[in-house]
Amino acid sequence: MHAARSTEVIVVGAGAAGLYTALTAAREGGRVTLVSATPLAGSSSYWAQGGLAAAVSVHDSPALHLADTLAAGRGTVRESAARVLCDEAPGAVEDLAALGVRFDADRRGRLALGLEGGHSTRRIVHAGGAATGRRLIRQLSALVAEHPRIDVLEGRRATALVTEDGRCVGVRLAEGDAITAGATVLATGGAAALWSRTTNPPGATGGGLLLAYWGGAMLADLELMQFHPTAVAAANGADGFLVTEAVRGEGATLLDPAGQRFVNELAPRDEVARAVQRQMGLTGAASVDLDMREIDPALFPNVVTALRRAGIDPEHELVPVAPAAHYMMGGIATDLNARATLAGLYAVGECSCTGLHGANRLASNSLTECFVFGARAARAALAEPLPAPAATASPQSPEQPPPLTAASREALWRYAGLERDGEGLHVLSGDPHPLVVLIAQSALARTESRGAHQRRDFPELDHGFDGRHVMIGSDSDAAPALWE
Repeated sequence: MHAARSTEVIVVGAGAAGLYTALTAAREGGRVTLVSATPLAGSSSYWAQGGLAAAVSVHDSPALHLADTLAAGRGTVRESAARVLCDEAPGAVEDLAALGVRFDADRRGRLALGLEGGHSTRRIVHAGGAATGRRLIRQLSALVAEHPRIDVLEGRRATALVTEDGRCVGVRLAEGDAITAGATVLATGGAAALWSRTTNPPGATGGGLLLAYWGGAMLADLELMQFHPTAVAAANGADGFLVTEAVRGEGATLLDPAGQRFVNELAPRDEVARAVQRQMGLTGAASVDLDMREIDPALFPNVVTALRRAGIDPEHELVPVAPAAHYMMGGIATDLNARATLAGLYAVGECSCTGLHGANRLASNSLTECFVFGARAARAALAEPLPAPAATASPQSPEQPPPLTAASREALWRYAGLERDGEGLHVLSGDPHPLVVLIAQSALARTESRGAHQRRDFPELDHGFDGRHVMIGSDSDAAPALWE
């Protein structure tokens, strides 16, 4: 192994969570190395259409935000994590504004707030409407690139954690060299692109989860994949394109072949997605119709532009949509400061599992989570002891996973889609891809139906799973555990 260079904090991943974590640590006086497999501003977060959920209105409160989060999470939300998010979300919005992010405002200069499914009031803060991710990533990337205390390594991929005496002390890069640090923060994104039908870009296949798992950290709730109800279903180049839930917040409706509404469009996502799937099953159709014809196209310029580019004019035509894998609520198990179960390792953003989302993520809580827990991770990481200068640590070096195949992706969609059963999950547990196997094992351990996890062979909610999260480690089978 090549000689390792050292820093105080390593952040792996340059999406919203990684950029903000690195920037916060640097602003606190830390030395940071940011490792990004893509050029800055090239992450999945760039395409995020949702906004930040935050109780910033005089008609709202953190307590009301918390109540909505708990209700959406179907009895599995870690209330302590949700309380942190709801209490600290307004401060995150203020800090981002101070960093130069221009949030949308009304004619009086007040924040223009959107409404999304599961929220009892308008509390979604946007920047450029449905282009929120683009605006956030551009601004944060520019600040990170210019910061003298942040060393950015673009086009570099972390291939293993480096551990010493049961502690993570850095990462090994694909070229064989390593970086050591007091703390390593994984911000590598989610795993929804493991499924054959997805809203996510191809790289969102859970690589950071496997890094953590092989390094000795516990994973949690891998069975809880949220399926978005309104992804375009068309063989025209736009298949899988996500039509943001905010369009339904502004009045767009879902219609059956007879042109009739069949669901409350602002119900939590698991309910809407299953209603869409049921409607497709009843009619044999490959999609239902989203009616955006009464929506002002100026509110969602990037959505309208993308649809028109694909030959769909949402001002005059119905948009064919169907569910698609969208957001993994599980990930690397962490505490309220984003610490993983492996000392020295942290996780933020979609690769983490704080328990905040429970069994059904409340819309736009995830982007807020990037900033609230990214800030907490940065401050806690700077308090970690630095490894010895001459550390002779060895990286965890499992065999690299086989490439993700179309067969594995199709198998996940077939056996661990919106509905699953034990028979199919047992088949899936023999898949050649290790993360697919871990998802199957986690789903087998949740012998109930709750939120995003629906078992045909266990169709009822089991209150014995209330507050419990299915955890799995390299030396422990998948089993439910109660989190405080």
